[in-house]
Amino acid sequence: MTDYIKQGDIVRHFKWETLSEDEKRENKYLYCVKGLAEHTETGETLVIYQAMYPPFQTYARPIEMFCSEVDHKKYPEVKQQYRLEKHNVQPNYDV
Repeated sequence: MTDYIKQGDIVRHFKWETLSEDEKRENKYLYCVKGLAEHTETGETLVIYQAMYPPFQTYARPIEMFCSEVDHKKYPEVKQQYRLEKHNVQPNYDV
């Protein structure tokens, strides 16, 4: 699973699909992967990632959750398969 996500990858949360074009231009729900970390107590692999929109918060999420599939029963309108996927469009850095 760690082959799927690498430092420097730009990923989008599945809720990115629900945004207006203006919100997409603001990089909402886009994140930059800063790296992988190991939880000191459990040994669990965590993904460290930073929002690409103000206030540019940094988050940590277990890799299993980061790469989990979208609950399509709860979000039937979402086409994206995974919670966070690589984003193939260049983000707007003018924010």
